[in-house]
Amino acid sequence: MRPRIPVGSPFQLLLLAASFALAGYAGVRLLADDWFGVALWFVGAALLHDLVLLPLYAALDRALVRGLGTRRERAGYVRVPAALSALLLLVWFPLISGMVESRYRSATGLPGDVFLARWLLITAVLFGGSALLLVLRSRVRRAAKQRPPAVH
Repeated sequence: MRPRIPVGSPFQLLLLAASFALAGYAGVRLLADDWFGVALWFVGAALLHDLVLLPLYAALDRALVRGLGTRRERAGYVRVPAALSALLLLVWFPLISGMVESRYRSATGLPGDVFLARWLLITAVLFGGSALLLVLRSRVRRAAKQRPPAVH
């Protein structure tokens, strides 16, 4: 008996083919002007991340967990919002820092001075939601420990 190859529905296959076509089109457009510069940027970004940034934020995370003197799952309540906030800062840094505010305003007609306040608000909401989740889960655990065992 031959093993059956898992294949999705026709709709999934159509979506997959469309995404490959779109990625191929984007790749051709991206590499059309300066393919060497783009390839160098991708390789440099991968090397910078893997050889510099990953050890740096892994050591920072380890120091955070040790410094808090807490279990690793509790450190996730700080780690996840910090990582999301840092990712947003990394992606939107030119606008958050105000370095390209005039260019942004001339290109879009929208004010560019709102990004810092919005990033700070999103960061506060992320950390506040994480703190709320920590409090709720600890109360549920405490209530479960105090509940008497069920008699059957």
